[in-house]
Amino acid sequence: MCENCAYYAYDEEYEEYVCEADMDEDDYARLMGRSHEACPYYRDGDEYKVVRHQM
Repeated sequence: MCENCAYYAYDEEYEEYVCEADMDEDDYARLMGRSHEACPYYRDGDEYKVVRHQM
């Protein structure tokens, strides 16, 4: 699911993909505690979704 999220970006310093969603330690702990729920920070990274909808 993260692979197509707008917050999932490559970090050149760590040389790996990371989540860039704005969350604190408590938010992260809650997110990691969920085993089957969807990520509340997920945002579709498809920039053209709105354009296709308007056509």
